[in-house]
Amino acid sequence: MKGLIVASVILLVAGLGQVKATEIEASEKASIKIETITEGLEHPWSVAFLPNGGYLVTERPGRLRLVDAEGNLQAEPIGGLPPIRATGQGGLLDVVLHPDFNNNRWVYFSFAEPGDGGVGTAVARGRLNGMTLDDVEMIFRLRPKTNSGYHFGSRLIFGRDGKLFVTLGDRGDKPRSQRLDDHAGSVIRLNDDGSVPVDNPFVGRSTVLPEIYSYGHRNIQGATLHPQTGRLWTHEHGPQGGDEINLPEATVNYGWPVITYGVNYGIGTKIGEGTEKAGMAQPLYYWVPSIAPSGMAFYDGEAFPGWRGNLFIGSLKFRLLVRLEIEDGKVVHEERLLKGVLGRIRDVRQGPDGMLYVLTDARNGGLFRLIPNT
Repeated sequence: MKGLIVASVILLVAGLGQVKATEIEASEKASIKIETITEGLEHPWSVAFLPNGGYLVTERPGRLRLVDAEGNLQAEPIGGLPPIRATGQGGLLDVVLHPDFNNNRWVYFSFAEPGDGGVGTAVARGRLNGMTLDDVEMIFRLRPKTNSGYHFGSRLIFGRDGKLFVTLGDRGDKPRSQRLDDHAGSVIRLNDDGSVPVDNPFVGRSTVLPEIYSYGHRNIQGATLHPQTGRLWTHEHGPQGGDEINLPEATVNYGWPVITYGVNYGIGTKIGEGTEKAGMAQPLYYWVPSIAPSGMAFYDGEAFPGWRGNLFIGSLKFRLLVRLEIEDGKVVHEERLLKGVLGRIRDVRQGPDGMLYVLTDARNGGLFRLIPNT
């Protein structure tokens, strides 16, 4: 990594005893330290910040964990979750708080739900009451379910209008992304109770599922809102090459598997019809080779002035954090940080304290905070 120096490893005393803080000097924009909030998480997938300074963290095997403000991981998981099938890439996935959580206590989560026909991505919500979710209700189920263990998505994002975006994968069955009578491979838009907004773009078309907002996606595991415009940004896994960043718009077809910048695994043969086709959107940005992106956040805090307006994305494949500079809606520069320092980065979030947080996908995964190195 150009100009990247691992300067030192320091042992700090925290609530869980001795934890590592790796001091990093970078040639671009910022100098950082990494604080360990907690470890001992089994394949954590997503983190949400509680108003009291604590954290909710999902573990893919099907547990929702509570970490207190001091970084103490509670021994028992939060109760009340519905049945979850941890299979392949599926399990308990994203978690977000309702925008009015302080008053209604609603916690939303996506997961692989077992049922007739196999398993499929679903979304539920429940009211957080101590170490239990009460009043749990299902608000969305992908249909149809299948037995595949691939490409569940799934990120949850509340728009500024209070509508909930749900990102999905093609479930490992490419043609499903081009079908409008099938949820797979799409971005879904819902009211906060799971009902269909009356202004959804396909409402009233009998051959189209009304929850669909955009389609032609492969497997979306990153989503965020632009801090100034409020617009939805997503990224999705390509096959061998062709990971994409997109700005989903209503009714737009993003092309998978008809167009892609990736190729078939192993043999390198072309997928679909090439990289462009009339009526199908081009990505804002793409990677060849693939970085296997997961997690996505814009930074607009005060702690790192040089990062303001930058987009951060975790890389599972290369075990690093990607920083993208955006100008006039285009990516103009990419920097790769923390290569091999933490491991497979599954989630990236800006915290209420203006720091950047990352989750690592491992049997002994952790939650880490990036702070200025002063």
